[in-house]
Amino acid sequence: MATGRNIRTWFEGRWHEGDIPVMRAADHGAWIGTTVFDGARWVDGVAPDLAAHCARVNRSAEALMITPTMEAGEIAAIAREGVARYPAGAAVYIRPMYWALDGGDLGIVPRPGATGFCLCLEEIPMAPPEAATTLTTTRFRRPTLDCAVVNAKAGCLYPNNARMLAEARAKGFGNALVADALGNVAETATANVFTVRDGEVYTPIANGTFLAGITRARHIANLRADGVRVHETVLTFDDVRMADEVFLSGNMNKVTPVRAFGDRQYPTGPVTRRVRELYWDWAHSAGAA
Repeated sequence: MATGRNIRTWFEGRWHEGDIPVMRAADHGAWIGTTVFDGARWVDGVAPDLAAHCARVNRSAEALMITPTMEAGEIAAIAREGVARYPAGAAVYIRPMYWALDGGDLGIVPRPGATGFCLCLEEIPMAPPEAATTLTTTRFRRPTLDCAVVNAKAGCLYPNNARMLAEARAKGFGNALVADALGNVAETATANVFTVRDGEVYTPIANGTFLAGITRARHIANLRADGVRVHETVLTFDDVRMADEVFLSGNMNKVTPVRAFGDRQYPTGPVTRRVRELYWDWAHSAGAA
């Protein structure tokens, strides 16, 4: 089932209207789960960091031993061609995807060069700026590189995210704040996390257990350029509880304020609002390709 509406799919060299079938029953990606994707956004006539998202889907494919078949620039050009088909003002989710077609050794290792590709566009509105979420803990943790392909945006990682999110929702919260293997904060089930204390910003240091996002990096760069001190460091759950503000960072909505972690309440404070302003100022600038 699709998440959005007004879907268009680029597959086998041309555009198709709607949510078309692209994978076969015997494709390696269908029965082994060798799939990767990335997500960019088209909003207000701009596609911030589109080139970076297109480059990352190729890196993700390589991490799963899938041979990329498209240059990042080709993927970006297809995406721009596709979003031009939408009405002005539409908010579109841009999702390039690879999957392995065939297996080599015992059918398990993807066969080099046997790759499926498509790019799917869905019209998905941005959340309003005032939309905030709540966090709780989860018993599930982020894996490490020795036991999962955490250096890729891979479909096979998402069942773990799903059970984190389902547990949080069952407890009455919007999302889960997730620990790494050592018990320190990694991110949430769906997005990177930032805290604010005494006007300074803190975010978990990238330690190989979570995907340090493209939007996360953009917020860090924008804040530092604005004179805000940003620390990439080890964060405990108590650090989050002691924060003045907490916000999430992800491609889907860029900035999501957090109004509670358990019974700890937070305002949507000045730094969270400033992060959003900086992001959209940058997104509409000449350097946001």
